[in-house]
Amino acid sequence: MKKHFLILCALSCFISCKKPLETKPVTRGLIAKNAMVVSAREEASKIGSDILKKGGNVFDAMMATEMALAVCYPYAGNLGGGGFMVYRLHTGETGALDFREKAPLAATKNMYLDANGTLIENKSLIGELSVGVPGTVAGIFEAHKRFGLLTVREVLQPVIDLANNGFVITEKQQSRFERYDSIFRAVNGKEILFSKHLKAGDTLKNMPLAKTLERLVLHGKDEFYTGETAKQLVAYLAEKGSIITMEDLSKYQAKWREPIRFRYKDLHIISMSPPSSGGICLAQIMKQIEPFPLKDYGHNSLKAIQVITEAERRTYADRSYFLGDPDFVNIPTDSLLNDNYLKKRMSDFSFEKATPSRSISHGVFEGFDMAIKQSLTATESTETTHYSIVDSYGNAIAVTTTLNSGYGSKLYVDDLGFFLNNEMDDFSSKPGVPNVYGLIGAEANSIAPEKRMLSAMTPTIVEKNGKLLMTVGTPGGSTIITSVLQTILNVVTFDMGMQEAVNAPRFHHQWLPDYIRMEPNSFEDGLIEQLEAKGYSINETHSPIIGIVDGILMLEDGTLEGGADKRGDDTAVGF
Repeated sequence: MKKHFLILCALSCFISCKKPLETKPVTRGLIAKNAMVVSAREEASKIGSDILKKGGNVFDAMMATEMALAVCYPYAGNLGGGGFMVYRLHTGETGALDFREKAPLAATKNMYLDANGTLIENKSLIGELSVGVPGTVAGIFEAHKRFGLLTVREVLQPVIDLANNGFVITEKQQSRFERYDSIFRAVNGKEILFSKHLKAGDTLKNMPLAKTLERLVLHGKDEFYTGETAKQLVAYLAEKGSIITMEDLSKYQAKWREPIRFRYKDLHIISMSPPSSGGICLAQIMKQIEPFPLKDYGHNSLKAIQVITEAERRTYADRSYFLGDPDFVNIPTDSLLNDNYLKKRMSDFSFEKATPSRSISHGVFEGFDMAIKQSLTATESTETTHYSIVDSYGNAIAVTTTLNSGYGSKLYVDDLGFFLNNEMDDFSSKPGVPNVYGLIGAEANSIAPEKRMLSAMTPTIVEKNGKLLMTVGTPGGSTIITSVLQTILNVVTFDMGMQEAVNAPRFHHQWLPDYIRMEPNSFEDGLIEQLEAKGYSINETHSPIIGIVDGILMLEDGTLEGGADKRGDDTAVGF
């Protein structure tokens, strides 16, 4: 008995003295009770948040945040670009605004081809002929006109002050200015405001942009499209040899569109409709993976990556063929999102081995027969920017805006204080040949006057049980769709908070080229070896980062958690 007693005592001591199992610390983003803005720069998020504090709503804050990004994040923030907005009002009403750029009236289908039909390198990417008719100013004024509460002066004065007083250069910005300095000089023929001489910690003022914003306050949207700013812009472009005219500007209109709405398990998801491919592609991928128990497989596990990769592969094959500007082409949306069609698309998937992209083509629907040549050439870019906003009234927006490549066409209008986009590269300059993001397009996305180019931007709002759950989006070119997908899954399937979901390692597949892009040093060697053993090609060098996600999650207690991506200077500000 005594021996047994001693054993029990020793065992009891071992159990009680043993250190508790270590649990992984939860990474939480900023928590706010009433309202929040998450964007690429702290200055822009603060200006947007201050507008909300003054009693403004998300649409007031949209105008302020968008223009503040044009001041302090010229890499993608803009007046000379365009974008998309998805909204959800506190009443449950949802909608979308398309302020995507358009091809000029003088644009032609073969404008970037030589006499032999060969694509002229960089013609659609750099300089005067790469510029599409800008839509950003029309977009922010259209949203504000319909829903805004404050005056334009109240909204834009803090942005004007920011431009006049300046913002502090970050280390990431210094690196970009140094990297782009030579091309700025080559395209503009001189040193511009943003040069390699700027260092982290310097304060940069943009007086010409402040004056442009002041004219917008006085004269509204028309200032940019028919007023003095329009005249200066067209004169500048004409001097450079652009085909954009006053008529192009005066005819531009932002368009309200019905978003793509779909269900995934117990979620209702609202995302952007064409000419963005984001909503349709997000819906296709999520519907294809829905039957698989991803949570049982585990986050970023072998099986989870296989399922998601194969759904992405099939979706991007459809994207390349069917999608374009709905005002110009008939898009078979219902067929593409049909449950039976998507089930059939995944019917040849096997966990045993990868499905080669050469064996995957677009779906077949009656009435669609557009020729497309496949190509394995591709490049990648991570430009564009996204911001998410929730106000104290319960309204939410997700906005993705862009110049396309970093600093767009690299053309900088000194007298107006902003860069111009190079969105013409997002058309299929030559169907079957990849654009700067490696995305292949067909006739549906060929160039035509006043047509809007296809985009991968995916501003998205998620509801659960009829209530707002999250607003989310990201830059990242062709990786935008898959980054938004994985962030949503991280929250709803793998039980992460917003910041943890945003920080998590990401991967991407887009049909062609046929490899999985994986953020380097983020996935275990053993996992990569397992994928390769099943026939997947892995590329860890092509995308040092995949997406820079900014999102807001509604927590169970009604507070908001911001997810500001650690990959950028992104910051959440709220109250």
